[in-house]
Amino acid sequence: MNNILENLREQKEMKLKGNLYHYTQVSFAYNSNKIEGNELTEEQVRYIYELNSILVEGQTAIKVDGIFKTVNHFKLVDYMLDIVDEDLTDDMIKEFHKILKEGTSDSRRD
Repeated sequence: MNNILENLREQKEMKLKGNLYHYTQVSFAYNSNKIEGNELTEEQVRYIYELNSILVEGQTAIKVDGIFKTVNHFKLVDYMLDIVDEDLTDDMIKEFHKILKEGTSDSRRD
């Protein structure tokens, strides 16, 4: 397990495509958001991750929240890799939630 963690951290710093870190970012963001009803395709998530762009097909409307939540997932994975050695706390869980909701319509609610 430590080997995987070391590889993920190293690959994060390398910023290369096609490695475990890259696959984890795209796959985790796509699948987690899909569970929540996000309509982005896996290819669109990959475009956001790799090119900081969105691929729009035809006249498909894409909700801005879906884009923000996808980008926020990338940030959350990085944060989790940074703190994985620490004991999980209530404050960490709150920070996870804050990261995921940043910039979304949910973050503007009371």
